Amino acid sequence: MQSKARAISITKARDTWMSQVRLMWLVALSALFVLAQALVAQARPESLAPLAQKISPAVVNITTSTLVEGRAGPQGIVPEGSPFEDFFREFQDRNNNGNGDRPRRSSALGSGFVISEDGFIVTNNHVIAEADEILIEFFPGEGQPAKELVAKVIGTDEKTDIALLKVEANGPLKFVKFGDSDTARVGDWVIAMGNPLGQGFSVSAGIVSARNRALSGSYDDYIQTDAAINRGNSGGPLFNMDGQVVGVNTAILSPNGGSIGIGFSMASNVVTKVVDQLKEFGETRRGWLGVRIQDVTDDVAEAMGLSKATGALITDVPDGPAKEAGLLSGDVIVTFDGVDVKDTRALVRQVGETTVGKAVRVVVYRDGGTQTVLVTLGRREDAERASDGEEEGTSEPEAAQKDVLGLSLGALTSDLRSELGLDDDATGLVVMDIDETSEAFEKGLRAGDLITEAGQQKVTSLADLDDRIEEATEAGRKSLLLLVRRAGEPRFVALTLDE
Repeated sequence: MQSKARAISITKARDTWMSQVRLMWLVALSALFVLAQALVAQARPESLAPLAQKISPAVVNITTSTLVEGRAGPQGIVPEGSPFEDFFREFQDRNNNGNGDRPRRSSALGSGFVISEDGFIVTNNHVIAEADEILIEFFPGEGQPAKELVAKVIGTDEKTDIALLKVEANGPLKFVKFGDSDTARVGDWVIAMGNPLGQGFSVSAGIVSARNRALSGSYDDYIQTDAAINRGNSGGPLFNMDGQVVGVNTAILSPNGGSIGIGFSMASNVVTKVVDQLKEFGETRRGWLGVRIQDVTDDVAEAMGLSKATGALITDVPDGPAKEAGLLSGDVIVTFDGVDVKDTRALVRQVGETTVGKAVRVVVYRDGGTQTVLVTLGRREDAERASDGEEEGTSEPEAAQKDVLGLSLGALTSDLRSELGLDDDATGLVVMDIDETSEAFEKGLRAGDLITEAGQQKVTSLADLDDRIEEATEAGRKSLLLLVRRAGEPRFVALTLDE
């Protein structure tokens, strides 16, 4: 009887303990559910109004006035490409009364944002370019300055389409800070603010659709977003959910001039560097290496004996810092100032963001190994105003022609130099004709191209080319690297050697 009673007691204790465990699990799950709901609510608030109200006082509308020659068009009244464009053009023609060719004042609208309490304002360069007068209209509210203030231009940068303005106010202005655009993730919520189509202050929301978009320039780094951006939004800020500026709204992709959910904002990490230089110098001061480069493709990497297709291949070294330091055409830049070089775009941006006059270590792949070269950077803006150096010439080779690798090649003569518009000291082999079914044609070679190097060595005769082909074959190479020039512009092309 005692053993049976003890068993019953143990069973009851176990049941009680199990009930307590289940209760604890239910409490824990309930707590987790409540926490999850709180996190979701925090990640996506029910309303963006508190954030918009906090940051909107720093967003401004910009109106520019410019004296232009000739007849006015409908621009500024309706978007370009609008079905009403022809109507407004006819309306303006009827009201010009024969005075359409007189100089007139043209107005344009844009957006911007205040970045300091003393009145510095960021916008797009194209918003204020060639403007005679720039008026800044502030978001209405308590403590805001007069409705409009005249702004002066501190500096502009066409390459990133950024301009820095300055206004003089009676007191400190509400301003916003830049955030780190590199932390913006695809899918993060963002807010665009500005003056779309001249309708006044407006807010739109969306997400980061893509990162690191390149449109046309060497220094492009755009954030793509589906937050509505239209004409007039240019120069306005793109905010993250912390109220920090992660981009400057610059362009849209659209067949009709209106938003279709593909907008681009210049990343803040690019903008801040430009703004700092404009504030300090009134202009940009970008580093300059002094080389022409191209991406390393798989076939180029194989032809050079590289293990992978990364880095920037130097196609030309005009007079400048790189030439003075000893960099050569055919070198592959693999690291710059301690950072691995992914491709040409990455190198151009990194060089441009490096301080002018800084001595940097450049590691290059040359002759089957790596070498480190110390280069003191120049200033790109100065280099763009200077002319390139000339190549050294050699004695003229005898006339000859040969078919190889799908190309009909001829030695460069005085007549060919004149016919092709080449300098008197130009050397190399001329592509006289090309087999349109060949690999060379597929890779863009055309009659009139000048081949100046093969296997990263100069070629001035057909015999030189034969030697380079033989050397590549003996070394087990499957392709031969050619340096081709067209209208003075160089690029490397790797052609497969015949088996």
